[in-house]
Amino acid sequence: MTWMKPCLAGAVSLLLACSAAAATVEVGGVKLDDQIDMRGSKLVLNGAGVRFKAVFKVYTAGLYLGKKAATPEEVLAAPGAKRLQITMLREIDSNELGKLFTRGVQDNAPKAEMSKLIPGLIKMGQIFSDQKKLLAGDVFMIDWVPGTGTVITVKGVPQGEPFKEPEFFNALMRIWLGPVPADWKLKDALLGRPA
Repeated sequence: MTWMKPCLAGAVSLLLACSAAAATVEVGGVKLDDQIDMRGSKLVLNGAGVRFKAVFKVYTAGLYLGKKAATPEEVLAAPGAKRLQITMLREIDSNELGKLFTRGVQDNAPKAEMSKLIPGLIKMGQIFSDQKKLLAGDVFMIDWVPGTGTVITVKGVPQGEPFKEPEFFNALMRIWLGPVPADWKLKDALLGRPA
């Protein structure tokens, strides 16, 4: 019987390790890891929710940070890598989505920053225009990578050169976290606030 103790202890350790590594959260039918490794940075899921347009579910969004943040200011000021991951829940014209994002930036960016943001917004609009359509299940990510800039990845493929200015990443985050967010319930969900 003494030989069973080490085997049992090893099996329990293995189970705990596997369950810790594979923890996921389901939001709007989309599974999101509660922790990710982004280019060597460990990030935790700060919050996740569904973007609704009228009664239709459009996409699921998850915000990953180095440590939890409860306010938009904490998210924008947080050091290190960050990610907003979006999984489409319905087909959408990518060009239209790009226009909505541009309008979201215009509605939420401080006026003094807008002139600096225009080249990035034009480039981002082109990225989405080139995609034509995003289908249900397609994923795109907006990553802040320290020392590199903002990287937009669509369907697993990084798009063009990184956007170097930190203001651009924060302007994009304000689409969801700013004073006029795309969806108030989604803003609360990304900040980890209970519904």
